[in-house]
Amino acid sequence: MKGDEVVRKTLAIVAGIMLAGVIAGCGSGSKGGETSADTAANAAGGAVKKIVVGTGTAFPKICFIDENGKLTGFDVELVREIDKRLPDYEFDIQTQEFSNLLLSLETKKIDFVAHEMEKNPERTEKYLFNKEPYAHWRNKIIVAKDNDSIHSLDDLKGKKVLTGATSAEAQILENYNKEHDNAIQIVYQNGAANDTVNQITTGRVDATIGADFSLPLIDPQGKLKVTGDDLSEHDILFVFRKDDPDEQKLADAVDGAIKELKQDGTLGKLSKEWLGSDFTADK
Repeated sequence: MKGDEVVRKTLAIVAGIMLAGVIAGCGSGSKGGETSADTAANAAGGAVKKIVVGTGTAFPKICFIDENGKLTGFDVELVREIDKRLPDYEFDIQTQEFSNLLLSLETKKIDFVAHEMEKNPERTEKYLFNKEPYAHWRNKIIVAKDNDSIHSLDDLKGKKVLTGATSAEAQILENYNKEHDNAIQIVYQNGAANDTVNQITTGRVDATIGADFSLPLIDPQGKLKVTGDDLSEHDILFVFRKDDPDEQKLADAVDGAIKELKQDGTLGKLSKEWLGSDFTADK
């Protein structure tokens, strides 16, 4: 083989290797396209970690399936916004019955819960909450619009009160019953939240307990009303596994994203869009 032919073939091989490298570099790094932050992370040897987020489908305007079959709502869209701001993580939102969410968290089927979860002493003993609230709740008694006899928990003695199993509202009723010889007949809800109106207006139950913003969401026709003083007041946060360093790191990252969403007005905008007002402001 002549010398110049050897040179030509060598150059061809080198060019082919360089071209292959260019093509590989132009490939899609993820289903959404690789951001500059992704590139920096990958260049530093980092990898995007997949996170399973648990939510429900039966809370109107919070987490529900719309008329087009899409999972959406305040909590769902908030999680998607947070995902956009955390290039080291990729969120996979999965739906379950509300009553199964905390158990799924404990058994590591999901990595955190997004379902308007109140921080209270009972939950704090078992779970980790992120520190930056994304909403604030005030719980009240909810009754039929023509009911003028119920204004307090004491007025619920001997009455049937609807609530969701494992909910913070259920905890209020259960704590009351511990001190009052099970005076309230607690009815644990199996159906969707919008079944609440029907159960109360038909007299199957006498009342329920709900957040101040939730009534117009579950009762757009105005058949129910809130009554009495606030029963509790809590920050709304995401729930993670306790005593898990990876979960703590994730919670800290989520806090950083929420702070950004507050500062640039995105969080307040989402609240007004889905809940009708800004329930995200600090106390």
